[in-house]
Amino acid sequence: MKLWKGRFTKAATSSSNEFNASISFDSRLYKEDIQGSIAHAMMLAKQQIISSDEAEALVSALKGILHDIEAGNVEFSIEMEDIHMNIEALLTSRIGDLGKKLHTARSRNDQVALDFRLHVKKEIAFIDEILTDLCALLVDLATTHTETIMPGYTHLQRAQPVTFGYHLLAYYQMFFRDKARFQDCLKRTDSMPLGSGALAGTTYNTDRDFLAAQLGFSQVAPNAMDAVSDRDFAIEFASCASMCMMHLSRFCEELILWSSSEFGFVEIDDAYATGSSIMPQKKNPDMAELIRGKTGRVYGDLMTLLTIMKSLPLAYNKDMQEDKLPVFDAGDTLKQSISIFTEMLATLTVKEQRMETAAKTGFLNATDAADYLVSKGLPFRDCHEVIGKLVLFCISEGKAIEEVSLEQLQAFSPLFENDVYDKLTLVSCINNKRSAGSTSFESVQKQISDIRNDMV
Repeated sequence: MKLWKGRFTKAATSSSNEFNASISFDSRLYKEDIQGSIAHAMMLAKQQIISSDEAEALVSALKGILHDIEAGNVEFSIEMEDIHMNIEALLTSRIGDLGKKLHTARSRNDQVALDFRLHVKKEIAFIDEILTDLCALLVDLATTHTETIMPGYTHLQRAQPVTFGYHLLAYYQMFFRDKARFQDCLKRTDSMPLGSGALAGTTYNTDRDFLAAQLGFSQVAPNAMDAVSDRDFAIEFASCASMCMMHLSRFCEELILWSSSEFGFVEIDDAYATGSSIMPQKKNPDMAELIRGKTGRVYGDLMTLLTIMKSLPLAYNKDMQEDKLPVFDAGDTLKQSISIFTEMLATLTVKEQRMETAAKTGFLNATDAADYLVSKGLPFRDCHEVIGKLVLFCISEGKAIEEVSLEQLQAFSPLFENDVYDKLTLVSCINNKRSAGSTSFESVQKQISDIRNDMV
């Protein structure tokens, strides 16, 4: 029987019940819902709205329901619509009319807002933990590959020599920012809505500060109408998840490219690849491709939430029942993607010689050749033109810049001297970078040292 049956003269049809119900997905909030109800019962007793004995009976029954749910002994009902009404119905069936008192001074509107915030807080804590593991792995790998030389790219064209450790630290910075974004999202999620009622507060003398303390919130939502209708925290969570998935996708794209025969920079472990049903020789980077593909799915979750909320009048509307699935999906997808990516990266084989060989072709030292002429007093724009013509000559001759004789170099500029050849080696090109945050061996070591100091 519906808990709101008093107003209605007709029962809902089975199709209406099925369409209206959210228990198929919000059942995963059972723990948060019971946690909130226990705190609410304790608050009601503290404020003498119910007796201490009544509160003890409610709390004991709620803990029993939690135990039975986790033991798999509870079957939820579509007729009860959602997790809140299912648990209330179970409670009443076990302890009678006392169970009906639990809903005093609260609404499903603030109940669902509470459960949802508790869930997102829990998700953020777990995501922060696995992102921390990924960041630590990146720093460890960067330490190993501080002097592993590879081509750096712009426009997917070889540009300048860098180290693999330096490249990994670029991704460290991305995931470090993701951690910061989730931590910032937590600040706005960590606002306790329980006690707001349906939208206007309650006539009972409740203690919302007590509830916040019991439930681990740092603050009480200051406006009841906003508290029950706000889903900014959910949208922000999906936005943070989308950004993090984008970073994972970029890294996966590079691993996919690097593991191809054309690049051959890395090999993905067999445990994170698959084969072909028809081509026996194939080894496909499917885990990386799936993460790349799932990124679009999380973007869709974000767009779903934005679209749901874009034109809702205050306060609560049934449309907001649709906010759970995209948040559940974004969180689940991100957590799984980070975890599998971290495992895959930890087992990656880096082909250092292949990387360095690739860095020796494509005129990656052209900028350094231009900088050499700058050091001799020629304006950079003139240097750029001289080296451009030199590269064109090298292409026609099938030579690298460092293979051109001094006499030929001086035909392009008399400023070239014998010391130019020392400036054009890959190690020199890398270590001549003096600016903070550069790819030089010393700079990368300092970046790693600074990161490790911050980790302590």
